[in-house]
Amino acid sequence: MLLHASYRETLYEPLIREAEVRYRLPPGLMQALVWAESRFNPMAISPAGAAGLAQLMPTTARELGVSNRHDPAQNIDGGARYLRQMLDRFGQIHLALAAYNAGPGAVTRAGGIPRNRETPGYVRSVLQRWMTYRPS
Repeated sequence: MLLHASYRETLYEPLIREAEVRYRLPPGLMQALVWAESRFNPMAISPAGAAGLAQLMPTTARELGVSNRHDPAQNIDGGARYLRQMLDRFGQIHLALAAYNAGPGAVTRAGGIPRNRETPGYVRSVLQRWMTYRPS
């Protein structure tokens, strides 16, 4: 049986909030990213091979110490840690999101958000969703 996103969102919100605090992420940003990546489906797999709530690629997951990409706690922790790394590297939320989606090398080469088919819309989608999750 497929669970509704709202139920899954509620189910994983404590893990997401904890990771946001642990990695000093802006409140609600990781939740918006997980919504964009998987709609809160821990079993999601992309055509490119990314998996889990935060859609970690196999190599990235290994580098982050995530042994089971479908384990919600490991996946959220790894995704939040990686987002923190991208924020530290690029210094701006929109560039960190672009790097999360397209890879840091693509952002560096483009000197900003890569103008591919996916990344500009991805960044826009996460930022718009973040507005609904940010505390007032």
